[in-house]
Amino acid sequence: MTKLPERSRIYQNHHFDSTRWDYFALRDTDIIVATSYKAGTTWTQAIVAHLLFQDGNFPAPPAEMSPWLDMRIMPLEVILNRLKAQKHRRFIKTHLPLDGMVYHPKIKYLYIARDARDVFMSLWNHYTGMKEEFFVLMNSLPGRVGAELPHPPDSIHTFWKNWITQGGFDWETDGWPYWSHLSNVQSWWDFRHLPNIQLFHYSDMLENTEREIRRMAQFLEIDVSENAWPGIVKAVSFDEMKREGEKYAPGGGQFWKGGAQTFLYKGTNGRWRDILSIEELTHYDQACERALTPACREWLEQGGHAE
Repeated sequence: MTKLPERSRIYQNHHFDSTRWDYFALRDTDIIVATSYKAGTTWTQAIVAHLLFQDGNFPAPPAEMSPWLDMRIMPLEVILNRLKAQKHRRFIKTHLPLDGMVYHPKIKYLYIARDARDVFMSLWNHYTGMKEEFFVLMNSLPGRVGAELPHPPDSIHTFWKNWITQGGFDWETDGWPYWSHLSNVQSWWDFRHLPNIQLFHYSDMLENTEREIRRMAQFLEIDVSENAWPGIVKAVSFDEMKREGEKYAPGGGQFWKGGAQTFLYKGTNGRWRDILSIEELTHYDQACERALTPACREWLEQGGHAE
């Protein structure tokens, strides 16, 4: 008998509350877009939006159509009512590990992963670009469990040491002050064999965007006419998405200094090579040994279709 995922942990901190999913009425046609963070979430939401609305005529911006359900900032009732009112096929964003989700065998899960070192570089830009109002909102909102989200340190090296050697939750060993990227990936990797869970890698999406979008369309059972593909691929290119950043960035980018242009920063990999020292990469090796199986680590670093 195939082992199925089970929710074994509750994730609650300054950013999110996994129990919010308990109030959401799923439909069998729903799509879940899942990542740890800074691994292609917004990009994948845009892709799914263009697959569902192939003429590009969205009923609302993708970030509004596809809310981050576990995020505490937007009142839960508002999100639930918006999703309930949607007549089209719904796609919902989460940053939860699979052990924090209630698994449903009929809905489709898209999981996108990225090398932890590239995630870190993107997270540093994200973290240091946040406006003061966002910290105030996050930390003063009633119902927060645990410590406040601290302001970023002055040095990227201090942040790296904290992020790669300390857990955001008691059972994690990396990710502070957010949550573990590595444990998040491993939780989904462990169930990659299930027919309704499909793993994608950010590097593969960069290398051959059309191939990976076609994989997504096939997995989601969405028919796309051949003459629609060039328009879809162009619409979800980094340059095009950055040009229309307010449409794609969460909240139109209002919580970041410089707006959506800061949120949609570079979309490239490998910048860590000029930043992290050999000693700092030793901490990375140790974190991977604690949190990842060898096969999962190899895939996370190199990409390729997960077998």
